[in-house]
Amino acid sequence: MTIPLVVGVDGSEASLEAVDWAADEAYRHELPLHLLHAAARSREASDVLGAASERARAGAPTVRLSSEVLHDDAASALVDKGRNAFALVLGSRGIGGLAGMLLGSVSLAVAARADCPVVVVRGAAEHRGAEFGDVVVGVEDGEGSGTAVHFAFREAHARGCRLVAVHAWNTPFGAFTTPQAPPWYALEAHRRPPAQVLDDALRGAAERYGDVPVSRRVIEDPARQALLEAASGADLLVVGARRRQGHLGLQLGLINHAVLHHAPCPVVVVPQI
Repeated sequence: MTIPLVVGVDGSEASLEAVDWAADEAYRHELPLHLLHAAARSREASDVLGAASERARAGAPTVRLSSEVLHDDAASALVDKGRNAFALVLGSRGIGGLAGMLLGSVSLAVAARADCPVVVVRGAAEHRGAEFGDVVVGVEDGEGSGTAVHFAFREAHARGCRLVAVHAWNTPFGAFTTPQAPPWYALEAHRRPPAQVLDDALRGAAERYGDVPVSRRVIEDPARQALLEAASGADLLVVGARRRQGHLGLQLGLINHAVLHHAPCPVVVVPQI
């Protein structure tokens, strides 16, 4: 049995945009699409799911479609459904969001707790509609990016587009101002060169998806800035998230929060396996 792509719907325009994106994604990966409406009490559930189903069928009429209403809080219902899903797809804002909020509380909570990749569909129509031809993935030093890199390669392969791999680094803060500290170049000597970090992270997935063209970018800038700039010409931005030590959920650090709130295109948060 093929696991589905699950999209949360609440009747908001943002959730309908998420349905549009998810229908295209389900078609691209030959997945069933499952629409989930969750609320403690909702008299409008049938109307919400009816409108979402109509959008999904219009966008991808051959995709196998199902729907479900759960009487639970939305974040818990989605996280539970994500335990057996290809990914969870959410709009960037929901019904009743506070004015000025850049990301809905449900989307943020699900991104921090889900066991599967979480897609927050945001940005203008040209970014949501895959008109740029680039998938961007953020690569960090260490092992935290492996699952995200494989996800990004698979996306680029399915879309027939280019993968842009970004590794950002900068000189340690205070390296030139603390007399007692070792020189910054001594600290950096114990680290792998940035280009090697990128090459090592990409090697396995690049061999598997040999047809995907790859652009490597090593940037001496804060990672948040580098990723947001790269995303300005992208259809999708993929970032990894480490699991909390001894606690449920993921470590959504400053970089992940920045892209979830400010990226100009859809963002995928991929839990490290």
